[in-house]
Amino acid sequence: MFPFEAVYLCAMNVFFRVSLVVILLFSNFRLNADNDFCGVDNRSFNGNEQINFKIFYNVIGLYVDAGTASFTVSNTKLNARPVYHIVGLGTSNPSYDWIFKVRDRYETYIDTSSLKPYRFVRHVEEGGFRKDELVNFNQEEHKAVSTKGSFDVPVCIQDVLSAVYYARNIDFSKHSIGEKIPFSMFIDDEVFNLYIRYLGKEVIKTKYGIFNSIKFKPMLIGGTIFKGGELMTVWVSDDGNHIPLRIESPISVGSVKVDMMKYKNLRYPFNALIAWK
Repeated sequence: MFPFEAVYLCAMNVFFRVSLVVILLFSNFRLNADNDFCGVDNRSFNGNEQINFKIFYNVIGLYVDAGTASFTVSNTKLNARPVYHIVGLGTSNPSYDWIFKVRDRYETYIDTSSLKPYRFVRHVEEGGFRKDELVNFNQEEHKAVSTKGSFDVPVCIQDVLSAVYYARNIDFSKHSIGEKIPFSMFIDDEVFNLYIRYLGKEVIKTKYGIFNSIKFKPMLIGGTIFKGGELMTVWVSDDGNHIPLRIESPISVGSVKVDMMKYKNLRYPFNALIAWK
């Protein structure tokens, strides 16, 4: 039998706890006002964007449809401030729920001007594991307040989900191949100083089609599912949208592949698409 437990735990880690460009190793970088994760304007997504993904697991050369993930953006207000409300959902394939059921929901509320998060919500159901988390950010006083207390955080702090949308606004023309791009993230009542490594541009073929893409090699934190080191590869569209196209990574048993399969209401024409599958 395939180790489905690893499939679904990995799937959720890929998209939420570690997400696009945030499954990274601790680094010694510090953020400043000139950093790409401080003070950018939103140039990549709309307030009604939707993106859907399929998650595949491979253990003996055969890919299994393990589950789905989706991200949606909407415009709303939080404490009278205009914000983007972003929701990420992760679901195991219903055919395998009897083995290991996953129903995860992640939410972030980010300022429409600065893209800094004001609130992060997490509801996790993975097999017999349950977890709920609520964090409110006071960006002016550099505080994160959770049910466990109040914590000091650095300027331009991000949560797991807000970091993905913040990273989509990086100006990659300012970076050379192999360069590390640092940022800070608050999760599980801790601040992590992280980075991604930019690897340039590449044409990639996915389950959806053939694309011009921008490539990353994030450094993984070793654990029960992922091996440590720069083993994961991430591709995003090489156009104004910078949407995730594919994520690949080995895990403790086999490997995982995540492909974008559907999109709606992109900010710009999807010019990265070369040909349909």
